[in-house]
Amino acid sequence: MKRCDAKGLAALLRSSQAVVALTGAGISVDSGIPSFRGAQGLWTRYDPLEYAHIRAFRQDPPKVWKMLLELDEVISRAQPNPAHLALAALEQQGKLKGVITQNVDNLHQAAGSRTVVEFHGNAHHFVCLRCGRRYAREELDFSHLPLYCQCQGLIKPDVVFFGEEIPALANAAAWELIERTDLLLVIGTSAAVAPASLLPYAAKRHGALIVEINLESTNLTANLTDYFIPQSASLVLPQALALLSA
Repeated sequence: MKRCDAKGLAALLRSSQAVVALTGAGISVDSGIPSFRGAQGLWTRYDPLEYAHIRAFRQDPPKVWKMLLELDEVISRAQPNPAHLALAALEQQGKLKGVITQNVDNLHQAAGSRTVVEFHGNAHHFVCLRCGRRYAREELDFSHLPLYCQCQGLIKPDVVFFGEEIPALANAAAWELIERTDLLLVIGTSAAVAPASLLPYAAKRHGALIVEINLESTNLTANLTDYFIPQSASLVLPQALALLSA
């Protein structure tokens, strides 16, 4: 593993043909969304097995909605930060082939990214657990919770709860991107939770370089990462983009 900076990242981007980004909670911290596992994250106050497991939602939806409303409030007021915008710009230039995100905040799309694989769903969308009907957030009345569909099925945010599988289409799209990338940017994630944790290793097996942008080292840093950038993505990505365009 080698340390790297914006200049080095620009050089790597310049020499790569198919860049893919794998993003996690860290990329959205500068947008005002604390990491779930961070010092101010939801998991410090809500046990994920009690509030974020699909079994818990089915058994006691009013209890789980207490946490979901807090998450909804934070996500609803968040805006893309310079890291999201830089990735969108790299895609517009044809350099970035797509983003695989573990986040559910929709910020990559809001920044202008077009090819976004939402590995864990999107908190702005909702789905009925009985009939599968999908709803936009604007269609629902959050003054009466829990939410029920016309078929009387429970409505939940269209995000992957613990105990649920990754959506098949998202899973397939993620692996397709991983198999064709020659440079994987791992941004704001420790990639410690399966199956997302498998993606960097698969990219490496296919010959990709792994560039990790995290404020602190992770298990990937010593075991898999080729270049480590211990800086905020909202700082280093715009700098690299500017150097790449110079």
